[in-house]
Amino acid sequence: MTKKLLVVAGGLALAGCCCICGSNEYPETIDEGFVSLFNGKDLTGWEGATGMYGVKNLTVKLNNGTTNVVPVLACFPDRKVAGQPGNLVTAKEYRNFILRFEFMMPENGNNGLGIRVPNAQVDAAYDGMCELQLLDDGGSAYYDKAAKKDKLKPYQYTGSVYGIVPSRRDNVDKQIWGKDKNFTGGGSYVRRPGMWNFEEVKVIGSEIEVYLNGYLITKADVSQWQGNKDTPDGRLHPGLHNVKGRISWCGHGSPVMWKNIRIKELPDDAKMGEVCPCQSMQAPKGFKTYFNGCPKQLAANWKGVTTEEGFDNPVVRQKASDSKKATMQAIADIGMNEHWSVRNGNLYFDGYKGGYSLATKQDYADFEMWADWRTMSITGDSGLYLRGAPQVQIWDAYNQWGIGSGGLYNNQKNPSQALKIADRQVGDWNRFHVIMKGDRVTVWLNGELVVDNTVLENYWDRKQPIFPKEQIELQCHGDPTEWRNIFIKEL
Repeated sequence: MTKKLLVVAGGLALAGCCCICGSNEYPETIDEGFVSLFNGKDLTGWEGATGMYGVKNLTVKLNNGTTNVVPVLACFPDRKVAGQPGNLVTAKEYRNFILRFEFMMPENGNNGLGIRVPNAQVDAAYDGMCELQLLDDGGSAYYDKAAKKDKLKPYQYTGSVYGIVPSRRDNVDKQIWGKDKNFTGGGSYVRRPGMWNFEEVKVIGSEIEVYLNGYLITKADVSQWQGNKDTPDGRLHPGLHNVKGRISWCGHGSPVMWKNIRIKELPDDAKMGEVCPCQSMQAPKGFKTYFNGCPKQLAANWKGVTTEEGFDNPVVRQKASDSKKATMQAIADIGMNEHWSVRNGNLYFDGYKGGYSLATKQDYADFEMWADWRTMSITGDSGLYLRGAPQVQIWDAYNQWGIGSGGLYNNQKNPSQALKIADRQVGDWNRFHVIMKGDRVTVWLNGELVVDNTVLENYWDRKQPIFPKEQIELQCHGDPTEWRNIFIKEL
């Protein structure tokens, strides 16, 4: 099946929404403007401890039985060169930026992310604007699991502005479906040693935000301190108000690894609350805007879904009385209000216990849909339910499955896998274009055809065809996800 012509954009920008982008055609793909800082071959673009850092090729086993060879940036403490500093720094200086990367900690591992550092010879925590800690937070060197007690200061754990602002450590018994076991412990949002983490860091002026595996763990503004021993650690921080500098990895004697390091520079007048790495879009002509950045759209267009009494099953819902439906919807909406919110102009699901899928208030028969999404955790999982049925799959194609997102995962008789891997890396935005007519579905992911006019089977009753009309759902699969630019048109 060939790709249909792009839809002509139209409509008005909604007041109060950020970064509304108008265009004569609705773009099939998203260019966020990030630039890679690691080429996977050598240390081009980096200076300092080039003897202690280098490229390592990891073999990753995937769930489809294949393997990938992945180049990573690694710290080799035993290779430290006499006379060289322990810090690896970018050759380029940066002011305001968004930095995305993945990292893996060894047991009791220790490193750091230096921000606006003058050079490789200095201590990033003091002579740079700051050091954002990277640590195996739950390791025995830093946390007493038996006593459930930290061994360090609160401002010394991962994501902390070292010596100044502590990161969140409240991740205790919050995760759904036993996923607490993925984390290192002590309330940390760092995953266990040997597991990959995704981190996004925003630095704008004196403000810093750190997102780890989808959770905002640090929000700081260092302008309140002078750096003359007035910070919580009582030490001098002469570089605290640096307006530009290098980015560094701080060698603390641990074999830490990184991959997919990329950066987006922001203008000097950027403001933290207005940063939109991915633009909000106007609805294409004829489409209803379900969400493109405005908080009011959540309550206006969406409702919760609950699994209680099987009410996530359309067969059960359709047989229920109106009063029963109202009662169960009230329960579902409590979960929606607690676990779905608008964060940085995005529709955000926290993945915590008690949260579940989000559904359109309107039911649809035949329709066309655009939706932007991103997962923010390695091996993250989500999806789209079409007419109440699972699902157009969303998952981590690169670290887990070796199969692309977009496939009709629950099909048994008809094709269930995506035709190709068209996914962006974890943490980057993707764009779905979905058309459903009758019982057949076509899906494009980032402009690539991944499902070609394929029958969607009825997961809830395989003896019956898919429901003629039902709600569209954003799936909960226990992982933080973000959505934006959701537009739907009846056909």
